[in-house]
Amino acid sequence: MELTLGIPALLFPAISLTMLAYNARYLAIAALIRQLHKKYQETASASVGLQVKKLRKRLTIIKNMQATAIFSFLLAVITMALIFFNIEIAANVVFGISLLSLIASLILSFVEVQLSTKALSIQLKDMEK
Repeated sequence: MELTLGIPALLFPAISLTMLAYNARYLAIAALIRQLHKKYQETASASVGLQVKKLRKRLTIIKNMQATAIFSFLLAVITMALIFFNIEIAANVVFGISLLSLIASLILSFVEVQLSTKALSIQLKDMEK
């Protein structure tokens, strides 16, 4: 298959939308951490401290999701430059790495969603008692 400029360009909207979703998750968690921080200062609750610990893990995953998506985007741009300069073998390799990076980002997103769902499930069980 011949790699043309249009193929890596197809990743641009996908990666951009992915980054918007990741940024929204980051902002939601940042707001929650700020709320919990205020609550912790008022109550010094061990429960709040545990929640913050879990949120720190999720924040790290989101940071890595964003980093791998940005890396994928950068590699797609580099691929286009390589195609433009007729360096086909390198373009194919770089594009493959770009796709792998995007896959890694999506896997991290899946893991983060699982953690988020588990945390919500624990809170719902707590409310059902």
